[in-house]
Amino acid sequence: MNKALARRWLVDSPAVAEARRAGRPLLALESTIISHGMPYPHNVRTAREVEAIVRGLGAEPATIALIGGRVRIGLSDDELDLLGRATGEVAKVSRRDLPAILSRGSLGATTVAATMICAELAGIEVFVTGGIGGVHRGAAQTFDISADLQELARTPVAVVCAGAKSILDLALTLEYLETHGVPVIACGQDNFAAFHVRDSGLRADFRIDDAAAQARFLRTKWDLGLGGGVVISTPVPGDAALPRDYVDRWVAQAIADADAQGIAGKALTPFLLARIEALSGGRSLAANIALVKHNAEVGARLANALAAAGHGPGEV
Repeated sequence: MNKALARRWLVDSPAVAEARRAGRPLLALESTIISHGMPYPHNVRTAREVEAIVRGLGAEPATIALIGGRVRIGLSDDELDLLGRATGEVAKVSRRDLPAILSRGSLGATTVAATMICAELAGIEVFVTGGIGGVHRGAAQTFDISADLQELARTPVAVVCAGAKSILDLALTLEYLETHGVPVIACGQDNFAAFHVRDSGLRADFRIDDAAAQARFLRTKWDLGLGGGVVISTPVPGDAALPRDYVDRWVAQAIADADAQGIAGKALTPFLLARIEALSGGRSLAANIALVKHNAEVGARLANALAAAGHGPGEV
């Protein structure tokens, strides 16, 4: 890849540009959670609150989206509102979609995979999301595996999340990550988190709670030339967590509804999340908001720790 050429497509917001000049760490945030993950006005309000949390911890939030034929690194309040209101007009952008949406000048919200690509081009090492994509239930028949997992295998960005979304096959998701050499770090507990549920019952590869120790792990991995990302899983706060049996029941019903309506592909995850929100009486949305805010705290501390650590011993 010619990164100098690729970076011509990127535009920093004034706040991000100022943070670079001041030497403050940047923290990437995705935009699909705004346009496809939550209803308005909860999506925009949450996005603004998350950005405030990150700034309060000394880092600069860089929410990433495609606007006017450019990759925007950092968004204004008006741009956040645009993404939150114009949901039906906002494309859901993964790796394969970046050329199409950019060349057309269309409005696009970046998924985990696309945000990782853009963050790496922008020189941002840490990215916060809600939950990563993964291996969907029934993938042995459908081959439905999120592009997020391949991106984690190839793009050197640390992804802070509340594990993987509860709608997925979490055991197979972890197996896929292990096969492709992606370390999964648990923060705050030994086991991998399960989005709305604190504990998946599945052990993560390593447990590292301290941000400075997480930063040393990342520097060591990348200094050794071991490409690709790292998953940092941290559970939803306890007072917002949902019972596993409730979530399993809602997910099963949502999947059955999607099958009955023939919903698949890109439309599947937004449909399932919206259906689960309805079945839970809004409890899943409250959990989603809480976990995203908590993830932002963990991510901001890691971004600060990486900045403090500087370059590894093998870098010049």
